[in-house]
Amino acid sequence: MKRCILILLFGLALTGLVFAGGQGDAAAEEAGQVLNIAHPVLQQNWSPLQGGGHSARWQSLWWAAPMYFDKDGNITPYVLSSAESDSSYKTWTLKMNPDAVFSDGSAITVEDVVGTWNLCARPDTKHARIDLFLSGVKGFDDVKLGKADDMTGLAVKDAKTIVVTLSSPDPIFDQKISTALIPPVKISQAEDASGREKSEWWHPDNGVVVSGPFMPESMDLDQGIIVMVPNPNFFGPAPKLDKIVIKTVSDASTATLMLKRGEMDAHTELITPTIIQDLGPGFLGGPPLAKGQQFWLDAHKPPMDDINVRKALIMSVNKEELALAAFPDGPFTPATQILNKVPGVDPDYPEYPFDPEAAKAALAASKYGSAAKLPKIMFVGISTPTHEAAAQYIAEQWRSILGIQGVEMKPAIETYSGPDQKSVQIFRDDVGTRVPDAVSYLMGSIYSGSGNATVKMGGYKNPKIDSLLEEASGKGVKDPARIELAREAQRIFRDEWNYIPYYYDVMSKWAMPWVMNFDKNDDWQVIEPWNVSIDESMKP
Repeated sequence: MKRCILILLFGLALTGLVFAGGQGDAAAEEAGQVLNIAHPVLQQNWSPLQGGGHSARWQSLWWAAPMYFDKDGNITPYVLSSAESDSSYKTWTLKMNPDAVFSDGSAITVEDVVGTWNLCARPDTKHARIDLFLSGVKGFDDVKLGKADDMTGLAVKDAKTIVVTLSSPDPIFDQKISTALIPPVKISQAEDASGREKSEWWHPDNGVVVSGPFMPESMDLDQGIIVMVPNPNFFGPAPKLDKIVIKTVSDASTATLMLKRGEMDAHTELITPTIIQDLGPGFLGGPPLAKGQQFWLDAHKPPMDDINVRKALIMSVNKEELALAAFPDGPFTPATQILNKVPGVDPDYPEYPFDPEAAKAALAASKYGSAAKLPKIMFVGISTPTHEAAAQYIAEQWRSILGIQGVEMKPAIETYSGPDQKSVQIFRDDVGTRVPDAVSYLMGSIYSGSGNATVKMGGYKNPKIDSLLEEASGKGVKDPARIELAREAQRIFRDEWNYIPYYYDVMSKWAMPWVMNFDKNDDWQVIEPWNVSIDESMKP
């Protein structure tokens, strides 16, 4: 029996090596500048109207955004040449780029932009993030609920102009539509007679025309291989790459080996406990991302219903050690306040102290009095080895400083059974924003209507915080009051002791050092795909 198992394991290992070697041979046979990307999942849907999923990470390769943020955070024209508001911030005028064309040479029209956005908002399309971009447009809710086909707030004024009417003032609407996740498509290709998205209209076998610097030459979705070549009619700079090959490599160890051997150049998203040692700090490194990881406390559930317990738990944790427990080799940095990267980060924010004696005193002052009287504390969101290491560090701090023994942790709330599901008090999860704006950041994390407040914090609501953020959201981006109000809201939240700061994310490149100009934005998109090149002299 043992011999059979050994033969089987040897066969599987040999199969893996043959697979890897075959991929390497294929890569070696490619001529010119070829970017080989390892993709972790065998994905059947590559529609640009999904708004998420692994395939959306590569959307900017073949679709041009309305506008985009450059690597310095500046809005840059693309399909649209401009987006300007009136003084009320309720009416926005969008101008088409006269040079914008699809890969067949036909112009990208105002009807394509309006038609794409309406199609994205319809429920059958199942766009994952359309609310982030267009929920402020008048009539959006009716389309999203299936009560209407088109938003009343999207109007074609003339062949080069779209007028957008919002339901309420939004000074950052231009930032919201600067994303590759709502790229104008040739609407006559994507939409059927009933107003629904056509099946696989985006497949090259169906003659898709695209707007980005590359276009799909072939898609073998059963084998997980997509080949892209330069778009000869791209209206931007000529691409430097001759070809992009995306191949499904589901096993992380195999992908790591292929990257080390130079058979792959980049990965969609690869995180392993030894990634820094295996592929170097540059592979996982990148610029700061407007996103932070935190442990959110649900103050509606015992023992978190006592602010002194929350103070005791938070002051027992050294934030520096917490971040190091998860990522001893970086590149992530310890979090303090919620805001990071965006204009409006509070320079005088009073950080939570690491103070074991004060923590003990707080627990003693609580209605529970001691660790022995606390109910079991349960974590969820402990979904990776790094998060588990962090959660174990916290539990050990609570045990050694406060004497707390009853702590459990699970990857997701679904994995708890019975009444335990209703007793979870701590969620590990990220919050952030894809636009450089403090109000947007806090609206998505501590505003009562946010998913973070309603789900992770069990229906958290502070009317004062809501009022401050609502007032701030109507201020112009150049009005100092916008940031001042956001900072005040964040400090009020701070004084309620509802989160354990964890770490700030970076926008990892997930690319080997020989891949040049592979900068990404907060949407996880390659910012300027046409500038990407391979330095062959650096490859192994």
